[in-house]
Amino acid sequence: MYMQLDVNTEIYPMHAGEKFAMSLASTLDLDGTPDTGYYTQAGRKSLADKFEYVMHGKLYKISEEGSGPNVKGVIYVSFGGLLMMLSGDPANTAKLDLDQRVFLLIRKV
Repeated sequence: MYMQLDVNTEIYPMHAGEKFAMSLASTLDLDGTPDTGYYTQAGRKSLADKFEYVMHGKLYKISEEGSGPNVKGVIYVSFGGLLMMLSGDPANTAKLDLDQRVFLLIRKV
């Protein structure tokens, strides 16, 4: 997989060469309950508790690049103006839907 990602480095500094763990999720609920579009921090544990930086966005474009055995699936997500482009195996990108809500979670390792 190849990724280009905008990160607000004023609130979460990241530097070239730093290692980090990243996860994409459709919900923050630990039991996998689908996201309703309404989130409350009512004292419940969530996936966000395991990470340092969390963004919520929407998948706005899905496409394919290349042809034959070299085809790559490409997705684009906007996190309130911070953008992510992710390309790779079409079997992975086929699991996502246009206008799907996406959470991006990062922690340094």
